[in-house]
Amino acid sequence: MNKTTSNLRTALAPLVLALLLAGCATSAVVDPASLPAAPAAFKENAAAVTSTPVAPQVQGLWWKVFADPVLDGLIEKANGNNSSVQVAAGRLAQARAIAGQTDANRFPQLGVGAGATRQKNSTTNNVAQTVVSAGANLSYEVDLFGRLSGASNAASLDAASREALLRSTQLLVQADVAQTYLSLRAMDSERTLVRDTLQAYRNTLRLTEVRFREGDVAELDVARVRSEAASTESEALALDQRRAVLEHALAVLVGEVASNFEVAPAAWATALPVIPAGVPSTVLTRRPDISAAQSTMQAAQARVGVAKAAWFPTFSLTANGGYAAPDIKDLFKLSTQAWGVGALLSLPVFDGGRREAGVQGANADLSIALANYREQVLVAFRDVEDQLSALRLLADQSEAQSRSVASSSRATLLSDSRYRNGFVSQLELLDAQRSELRNRRQALQVKTAQYLATVGLIRALGGGWSV
Repeated sequence: MNKTTSNLRTALAPLVLALLLAGCATSAVVDPASLPAAPAAFKENAAAVTSTPVAPQVQGLWWKVFADPVLDGLIEKANGNNSSVQVAAGRLAQARAIAGQTDANRFPQLGVGAGATRQKNSTTNNVAQTVVSAGANLSYEVDLFGRLSGASNAASLDAASREALLRSTQLLVQADVAQTYLSLRAMDSERTLVRDTLQAYRNTLRLTEVRFREGDVAELDVARVRSEAASTESEALALDQRRAVLEHALAVLVGEVASNFEVAPAAWATALPVIPAGVPSTVLTRRPDISAAQSTMQAAQARVGVAKAAWFPTFSLTANGGYAAPDIKDLFKLSTQAWGVGALLSLPVFDGGRREAGVQGANADLSIALANYREQVLVAFRDVEDQLSALRLLADQSEAQSRSVASSSRATLLSDSRYRNGFVSQLELLDAQRSELRNRRQALQVKTAQYLATVGLIRALGGGWSV
């Protein structure tokens, strides 16, 4: 009895040692100090406030704040038809399928089978015999050290990362559609402005030609106005070409053929939302790209534990049962029944360093994922600060440009009146008109930049600014 007990203890010693060391097969711990600390508020936000962190959220219908039905329709089309969104959705489906396959390893595996063999050997007195069999096999790996649960958890985190990347792709596409559409509307306004100026030049040209025929001005004046009109007409055609390119880009974003797609020119009536001051920096926790990077890092942590668990034995339970007979008509008789149960403990002793390399590789993957997560957070703060500073400076620039437009418009009005009364030369009028056109186009560019920066800020904040 003592000898039997001693032998049993000797046999179970590796298993007991493995159980004692099972705590080593845990996920790696990430030092919070290695991650960027989030400030209470953004530097560019003058009236900053603090807030508690919020959970990652799916971005809402943020484009509705621009109150533009055409933009609403374009983004709805892009949500359903954009190729990048569809690819991201497909990758999410793949990740979820892999997670399901990985999780299935944690459950018992049951299989049934049947077969027939023709055999001849010494046990059958060298007489050929046929054996027909049918039965079922059941196997189950006991997850003593968390290897299977760790792999399942890592696969689930991969799927969560893909889901966040899908939301990130949707947000990126929505922002691209909004910015392209707003650029298109800005182009419509600039085309109208240039064509109005072209018409003014043509009116001036007709007046100058009349005065030339009457001998009041020299031919040089006519040539100057004609050159200015032709140059402005060329600029108008260049704007038409640029608008066509924007329209074609918008077609691709919404998933339509450029040849069949059109956005009719219209007045720029899109509202410009004002993002309130005091947006807390913690709203960045809902950015889907940050959520994706975080899930990827957590999956890498889990895989470190899976790699460590390879050092410990695997313990499986098996069972089988069925029938075997030399004739198919006797197959299901009680006398042909057969069954068996078993337990298998397996522990690799020498593998040429494979398991150690696996742990090293998993740690390297974790280091990469940690660095990517850290960089993603830093980039997110940079994006927000960039757009906030842009909006602050553009507001001042817009105010200064408005004063410049008002002054140049007044100068053009006075120059036109003086030219018609013969007090100034035609060259002075052209200079005034060129200055007004330049200032008005610059004002449009500033306005466009404000809209684009607003969209960029909403995207940088993860699709909104409310907590």
